[in-house]
Amino acid sequence: MESASANAIPRSQHTVPIAILDFGSQYSQLIARRVRERRVYCEILPHHTPVEQLRALGTRGVILSGGPASVLTPSAPRPDPRLVESGLPVLGLCYGMEILALMLGGRIDRGAMREYGLARVEVTDEGEIPRGLSSFPAWMSHGDSVTELPSELLPLGRTEGCSFAAARHRHLPIYLLQFHPEVAHTKDQGKILNNFLFNICGAQPSWTMENFAARAVQAIRDQVPEGTALCALSGGVDSAVAAVLAQKALGDRLICVFVDHGLLRAGEAEGVTRDLEQGFGLRVRHVNAAAPFLERLAGVADPEEKRKRIGAAFIEVFEDVARELPGARTLIQGTLYPDVIESAGVGGPAATIKSHHNVGGLPASMGFHLVEPLRELFKDEVREVGRVLGLPESVLGRHPFPGPGLAVRVLGPVDRETLEIARRADAIFVGELRASGLYDQVWQAFAVLLPVRTVGVMGDERTYEQVVALRAVTSTDGMTADWARLPLDFLGRVAGRIVNEVPGVNRVVYDFSSKPPATIEWE
Repeated sequence: MESASANAIPRSQHTVPIAILDFGSQYSQLIARRVRERRVYCEILPHHTPVEQLRALGTRGVILSGGPASVLTPSAPRPDPRLVESGLPVLGLCYGMEILALMLGGRIDRGAMREYGLARVEVTDEGEIPRGLSSFPAWMSHGDSVTELPSELLPLGRTEGCSFAAARHRHLPIYLLQFHPEVAHTKDQGKILNNFLFNICGAQPSWTMENFAARAVQAIRDQVPEGTALCALSGGVDSAVAAVLAQKALGDRLICVFVDHGLLRAGEAEGVTRDLEQGFGLRVRHVNAAAPFLERLAGVADPEEKRKRIGAAFIEVFEDVARELPGARTLIQGTLYPDVIESAGVGGPAATIKSHHNVGGLPASMGFHLVEPLRELFKDEVREVGRVLGLPESVLGRHPFPGPGLAVRVLGPVDRETLEIARRADAIFVGELRASGLYDQVWQAFAVLLPVRTVGVMGDERTYEQVVALRAVTSTDGMTADWARLPLDFLGRVAGRIVNEVPGVNRVVYDFSSKPPATIEWE
């Protein structure tokens, strides 16, 4: 039996050239993305990760993230104090700068030089980090500030509101930045990160999806040396790539299980596995489990409870299938790195955003050995692996769809009627996006059924019916997202069709929220 608590954080089986110590920043995953974009592998680790563990991982450089806490509070999270003298190159960002400066004997003041938003950094000493830069806009987000540098640190830059926007240690490879080089708003972020990764840490750009795919296939063989393995197949990008990797590793020892839980989009159950069965020879077992899933969700409004019940119901289905297949004790699923971080954090001060049904939603114990070949990847990296494997763009280009399906797009309790309203509204929205050539211009688009009724008028009669919200975002990896600027005439056409064609809806609204502060899904 394997406990789901074992899934709390990925533990590397290979070298981690760059370690990101997480102090709870909303940008921690974005830092990781920026590093990996430069083909350098990195992982997000707890802020208190010991130096000896970093050395065991073969770490060549350490980045300290920002964070919501004040370094002046007694409970402020700190890194291993030995990190400063370890000789490892260290880059402290925002909170990371402040805690390093404090540990070295500097002075931090609360609220003395608050900065939020864009500021212009004037380079006063090139050092090694801002090498080649003299003045550039950068993104600031801090309430505390370093007001006095310890004698070991030299100032490298300032802004109008911050005397020490950048600094470095006189003798050790320690660099401090008050701004966030990982966000797009900071100009020349590439130069800054490249200087640290390649010039200071000596990292090599060897993180490629071709290498990953070959290693993942061998890792699956090693983890499943014998017997039959089940693969949870939803038809989405993540599960499709995991399934093809597993098929290459295990051949006929793999059986994919597609669960129609009654929470799918229109036409999903019929067409979702066609390309994979025909194109890659996957053995797919289709299971109709709509009734038991809806039974579990009856009367449940809390989104966390929905996800947990759905996760448990999935495992029950897989266990039923496994009973028919002696020796099937392995379950392969397409868990991604963001699923793990959002569900469980990394043991630091970051909050759990939501429990993904395949991580935090899993039962405390289950009769499967869990194999997650994509656990260290971001969504765009998964798509790259899919292209390496030869998956068609019809699969790779599909918008992300949550494992709990429409259950988290119907706010409040779920039943057949509310699911059908959400399903029909979603089909109209996505269908119009495809017909208008807009589908590939957005990262994700869907309809949400709100637990709200509003007064309307149809055929000169009063109505009191439900509200559908349309959500469409642009993104590169799902870590951050902006609302999609869809044409107003297009939105008007979609809204008109939904009101006219979906019984029970008399109002349609559009979601203008970015991530952060919102998430992409409403639940």
